[in-house]
Amino acid sequence: MFNKLRSIIFKLDPELAHNLAIKALKYNYIPNNKIPTKSLIETEIFGKKISNPIGLAAGFDKDAEVYNSLYKLGFGFVEVGTITPLKQYGNPKPRVFRLVEDEALINRLGFNNLGAKNIVDRIKSDKQAGLLGINIGPNKKSENRLGDYLECLKIFHNVADYITVNISSPNTEDLRNFHEQTKLNKLLQAIDKEKKNLNSKIPIAVKVSPDIDDREINKISEVLLSNNIEVIIVSNTSDSARDSLHNIEKHQKGGLSGKPIEQKSTKLINKFYKILNGRIKIVGVGGVDSGKSTYEKFLAGADYVQLYTGMVFRGPNIVNMIKKELKELLLKDGVKNFTEIIGKKVN
Repeated sequence: MFNKLRSIIFKLDPELAHNLAIKALKYNYIPNNKIPTKSLIETEIFGKKISNPIGLAAGFDKDAEVYNSLYKLGFGFVEVGTITPLKQYGNPKPRVFRLVEDEALINRLGFNNLGAKNIVDRIKSDKQAGLLGINIGPNKKSENRLGDYLECLKIFHNVADYITVNISSPNTEDLRNFHEQTKLNKLLQAIDKEKKNLNSKIPIAVKVSPDIDDREINKISEVLLSNNIEVIIVSNTSDSARDSLHNIEKHQKGGLSGKPIEQKSTKLINKFYKILNGRIKIVGVGGVDSGKSTYEKFLAGADYVQLYTGMVFRGPNIVNMIKKELKELLLKDGVKNFTEIIGKKVN
């Protein structure tokens, strides 16, 4: 069905197409052909069982409008946001670009969302049917970005299953400064202190940039381990060079996602895996759109994967497609559960 509609959808402005997809999910226009894979890909995250390790990355359901419909698409967990304390419009339009030849997106949305207090009320009135993560970040014009993270933590700690600290969007100026060891440590210590003040045990994930070097990888790993972080999400969109891409929009300012960053993300996952050695779980993001790309992320060391751009190009049935292909690959290799292959291809 999606293949027939794709050419029509791709004639629309990418942000308009996205908004129409959100509306369709609100009205439960959802494909329903579940793939039986329970024993092969069932797993746990944050001490809770989930049916599969395939999650929806933040950025799709920014305002937590359709997470319950997204579980019906087969996702094992859903992450909403990025959400800031105050409502903000984001960057001027156009701000999303579809690079069809490259199976990629470039976005410079800039944390457009309705604001934490509006969104928490929505979540409270629509109890989640699955594991829900909330991705948080600071307002663009904030003079106290650390305080913004703490404000979001206060608002969401008792409605989320986990909270992701987004320090890696390339579309909020200087946000990636939080990758610096001292600043990241200060942020995570403040979050831990605030959790104690709230008497909260909410698990914290940290989402990092793909555009970091080996020195930064080591320093970030050290900080995450010293602050008892449970999950690292590897990685966000990239603002690296794009000369090898084909689409005319390739030099648009913003974060690049999709197939062009697949290998970059996978290599980064492997580097973190070798350092963290299972002490912190890894969510692999970047170019996930098939059973094979998911399998490669697991081999590199990811415990879970997330996707977003893949759904733009493969359609709403992508999770079932991945499950089917993943099942075939796992059975071919005589694997009883996908966790057996995590980190088995350490370069």
